[in-house]
Amino acid sequence: MELLRSNLSRVRIPEPTNRIFKQECCVSFDTPRSEGGLFVDMNSFLAFGKDYVGWHYEKTGNPVYLHIKQTKVLVPEDRPSKKPTLMAIGIDGGFDNNEPEYEESHSIVLLPDYVTLPFPSVELPEKVRLAVDSILMAEGAEKKEQLAAWTADKKQTSVYAMNLQQIDNGFIVPSSGWKCSKCDKRDNLWMNLTDGTILCGRKNWDGTGGNNHAAEYYKDTGYPLAVKLGTITADLEGSDVFSYPEDDSVIDPLLAQHLAFFGIDFSSLQKTEMTTAERELDQNTNFDWNRIQESGQEVEPIFGPGYTGLVNLGNSCYMAATMQVVLSTHSFYSGYYKNQSLKAAFEKAPADPTVDLNMQLTKLAHGLLSGKYSVPVSEEKDQTNAITPTTNLKQDGIPPRMFKAVIAASHPEFSSMRQQDALEFFLHFLDQVERAHGGRPEIDPSRSFKFGIEDRIMCSSGKVAYNRRLDYILSLNIPLHEATNKEELAAFQKLKAEKISEGKEVSSDEIVRPRVPLEACLASFSSPEEIQDFHSTALKAKTTAIKSAGLTSFPDYLVLHMRKFVMEDGWVPKKLDVYIDVPDIIDISHMCSKGLQPEEELLPESVPGEQEEPTKPAADENIVAQLVSMGFNHLHCQKAAINTSNAGVEEAMNWVLSHMGDPDIDTPISQGGQIEVDQSKVDMLISFGFQEDIARAALKASGGDIEKATDWIFSNPGAAVSTDMDATTSEATPTAADSGLPDGGGRYRLIGIVSHIGTSTLCGHYVAHIFKDGRWVIFNDAKVGASVNPPKDMGYLYFFERLNS
Repeated sequence: MELLRSNLSRVRIPEPTNRIFKQECCVSFDTPRSEGGLFVDMNSFLAFGKDYVGWHYEKTGNPVYLHIKQTKVLVPEDRPSKKPTLMAIGIDGGFDNNEPEYEESHSIVLLPDYVTLPFPSVELPEKVRLAVDSILMAEGAEKKEQLAAWTADKKQTSVYAMNLQQIDNGFIVPSSGWKCSKCDKRDNLWMNLTDGTILCGRKNWDGTGGNNHAAEYYKDTGYPLAVKLGTITADLEGSDVFSYPEDDSVIDPLLAQHLAFFGIDFSSLQKTEMTTAERELDQNTNFDWNRIQESGQEVEPIFGPGYTGLVNLGNSCYMAATMQVVLSTHSFYSGYYKNQSLKAAFEKAPADPTVDLNMQLTKLAHGLLSGKYSVPVSEEKDQTNAITPTTNLKQDGIPPRMFKAVIAASHPEFSSMRQQDALEFFLHFLDQVERAHGGRPEIDPSRSFKFGIEDRIMCSSGKVAYNRRLDYILSLNIPLHEATNKEELAAFQKLKAEKISEGKEVSSDEIVRPRVPLEACLASFSSPEEIQDFHSTALKAKTTAIKSAGLTSFPDYLVLHMRKFVMEDGWVPKKLDVYIDVPDIIDISHMCSKGLQPEEELLPESVPGEQEEPTKPAADENIVAQLVSMGFNHLHCQKAAINTSNAGVEEAMNWVLSHMGDPDIDTPISQGGQIEVDQSKVDMLISFGFQEDIARAALKASGGDIEKATDWIFSNPGAAVSTDMDATTSEATPTAADSGLPDGGGRYRLIGIVSHIGTSTLCGHYVAHIFKDGRWVIFNDAKVGASVNPPKDMGYLYFFERLNS
């Protein structure tokens, strides 16, 4: 006790603004439930496991720690699971986590001799008692940085409900026996609340559902609200009302009045259909989260080094799938595990290791690759000594909270709990790693993914320009016309038409999808492309040019991105339902750029002021007014009109729907109609090898869309010729931009797949498959098992490792 009193100056009573860590070690994934418990420094409020608290003492000299230990409480195994009533996890009415219960004990520990004093104790100094009480009562920093429970967004009142105009056409809606007025569908029917027309709902990606007649009717008429028949009961709040312009389920406060207009007495109706939310809940309830299945077979779980799962923090599967593959590559395995210990990373870290990327990436790598946390739960905790079936074993996995907080600190979207695009996360992650290495490429593992691309542009004068850029991924279009199963597709379309005419649905096992060879996608990247309105510095006029692309280097790891997400005719975002036939070994040697040839003549450099950046027109107020009438934000509509050059309402609507999630969507338009550019996007394009002025111009021209900005740069090579970007390079003279890049042969072996389930990259689920130790392994968040049937034809990102000659 005297030793404690002599160190009272090193004890702080936490204030409300202090970040207090008490659920997870800052340099490992140890928790209060680990064998040694957790030690919270009572000066910095950082937490450390038993094997690591000594490092912190050596570094800081802080001797006083609060020791927290949690011990599992045995509960009956036959404890009944509650049926969920909310789309939520871990809260009343949500999905039952079946979490075991723990009892917690506390003590005061003084280092370096681990002198232990009990808590609570009246003998402890008051300052210590107040400090411990404050620590225990405070919400942990880890808790604040994760989603304790996710719930479906609450319905909002529709802006169209209060002033909805209804048309009296003398039609009285019957109480039963409904049918789509345009086809024979008798389920999934929606009644338009403007004129009472009954039509079927949207078609699902697998061919089930309706025939899109209700949505098409909205596009034809603009009538905004519809109610799902079969969901209307005396409890009107449970009725499913959908707003097409708001593209969401909504509340109609005047629903009773709107129904009565068509003679509907809701008090006597019985529920016969699930609402949209109930169907989603039902699908999630029936999904077995505790098993990993492929082709209907239960796979064998795997444990040990390199086979550790990642706990889903809410919607973090995009990060989990990506990081599992990245840390399986030799460059990242060596850089953050084999050649860097946790202690070395901790010694290099600042006073707060939770904000250091190197520390948290090393922590994640050691957590995933060491095998320390990849242990079968049943085998470890079963106290009955009963033989547990192999397939029933599971692991807890590790929660990447601190890593996510660090990597997302400079990105507003990844800081959120919304689902994100795995490709965008991968590029952001590599950019952060490159920045962290401060221009020291010899130790930067991200360079193992980097390669050069050279665009050759030949204008009608016969002269050429060469532009080089750097990239981490090869993004490929999917040429559906190159499908190898055209006969089967034609037969399926015929069958589908017959079933629709009979009012029947196509079953999922009857669906035939296009099969496109990967070779066709790669050929599409390299094939010549026509550029309209190309400004030729030779002709000093606009003309047509031909662009082709090739690689100037072959990286150690080649990542192929399949462009599966496109905009369907009209305004509907669509995911291509297609299989890509991907072989285990590919050879892209033929994609090597040849560079400037002796017989070729370069286009002259542009004269300053000759080709000014085109000024965007002001927004067409007619287009803006029509979009605003559909319920879109006025500023968003102005930006849409400007960025589509006032092409029309449909094009502008398409732009709005594609850019609603942009972090700069609410940034005001500057004078002259120009759009302010998000600096983080400029930085990302710079990291790809583009000059800042070109990146800024491209983002302005593409409304802040990075992918479209990249395409703009390729299509406007004249804008790049006058910059420091290499416009005249040949294969024999690498530039400073791509010198030192890894290079070798063009033969690669498939080692990883990130697959996506769902209709958009911003929803659904990501899963990784990795080729390890001579077999394919599935990583599905915390579940890790031997893959029975890896989905090689369904990938979103493909990771290839270069084969040495």
